[in-house]
Amino acid sequence: MERSVMPSGPAYRLLALDHETQLSAAEKRLLAEFATMFTPETIVAYLFSSYEEFAARATVTLYLPILGEKFARQRLEAKAKLEGKVAQPRPTVLFLCTHNAGRSQMALGFFAHLARGRAVAWSGGSEPSLQLNPAAVEAMAEIGIDIAGEYPKPWTDEIIRAADVIVTMGCGDICPLVPGPRYLEWIIEDPAGLELDLVRPIRDDVRRRVEGLLEELAVPVDDDRGAQATDRVG
Repeated sequence: MERSVMPSGPAYRLLALDHETQLSAAEKRLLAEFATMFTPETIVAYLFSSYEEFAARATVTLYLPILGEKFARQRLEAKAKLEGKVAQPRPTVLFLCTHNAGRSQMALGFFAHLARGRAVAWSGGSEPSLQLNPAAVEAMAEIGIDIAGEYPKPWTDEIIRAADVIVTMGCGDICPLVPGPRYLEWIIEDPAGLELDLVRPIRDDVRRRVEGLLEELAVPVDDDRGAQATDRVG
């Protein structure tokens, strides 16, 4: 039987039983995925620090283990790229805004939809919100792109340094500056508090910019729904 390396200090004794069960399962998945890259201790440390990041500010705790696992996976992938443990690294773009609830999430959604795995995109915020902007989610859904499963999150050192391109959207002086990545600043209206009709033009602006960025990166674009639907709706 495999022995978990889950931390056993006082903080973790307070975990709800269902969270402990889910984190144990997440631990096994991450250990299997990254076994050839990192030690078990490193993998589990990333899982629990990611879990704690969300637990510290969550008002709804139901999905904390899932969020912790997803964020840990992203951070471990960034660390692997930084350390040269990825055989064929793909172009990696990081979209940053203040709350990681609207603009950067729409950009992430378009990028993932259009690139279809040929390039990697992440997103983050200087002051992550507790939830996505509902109007941004609806605006994307009506053109066939589902971002409802995403979540506002911070950026971390390894994610910043692993990016090839960092696109900032309104985080100002708080946006991190490190040597290496190419920086782009997109001046895009913040959709926070806007009705759906006003979010649609912002969504379409984001789409055009993402398409242009993918062209610059020489990443083939595969769009069988989003662009056509945007033309109909927007």
